[in-house]
Amino acid sequence: MAQTVFNQNNVLLYDYQHIADEKKSKKLLEDLNEYVVNYNFHSKKMKSFIAVFSQEKPVSEKEFEHKLWKQLQLLSNLDKHDWDNTVNADPNHKDFSYSLLGKSFYIVGMHPNSSRLARKSPSFALVFNLHVQFEKLREMNIYTSIRNRIRKRDKQLQGSINPMLEDFGEGSEARQYSGRKVEESWKCPFH
Repeated sequence: MAQTVFNQNNVLLYDYQHIADEKKSKKLLEDLNEYVVNYNFHSKKMKSFIAVFSQEKPVSEKEFEHKLWKQLQLLSNLDKHDWDNTVNADPNHKDFSYSLLGKSFYIVGMHPNSSRLARKSPSFALVFNLHVQFEKLREMNIYTSIRNRIRKRDKQLQGSINPMLEDFGEGSEARQYSGRKVEESWKCPFH
């Protein structure tokens, strides 16, 4: 999906310097609101919002995961909208998806020390993809072929498919956000 979005030049990219900073998080929420307000929900084009945190120093995967959830919790605390009623708010539920501004998002965390090559980036980054985009792909009957191409590329790049990947509703997508292979006993810190 990322390749499609970049090929269509449908990416909004903003640098917030530091992750989980309250002042920067307010600006991030404002920018995400603008993205949602201006998103064409009737278009078949995909559009991603990427928040970069260029001043963060490389850390371990667990530390990145901690910072990712701290950022998502801070945004959620600032958000005054109800949770998107098409998804579950419990991060342990199989139908969980992160919600902001009344819309559900699939989050892709990226950082320099990711064990997954497809998740490596020069700086910390959080990619916000509206869930409705995946539903559009399903309606167009192309979701499965795109998913399979992504997994094939991942296998070619890494030698294996990311073991955390599941389709929505098979398991909590919260387990996928950081890109780290989490333990079976992993509990999401988001509440």
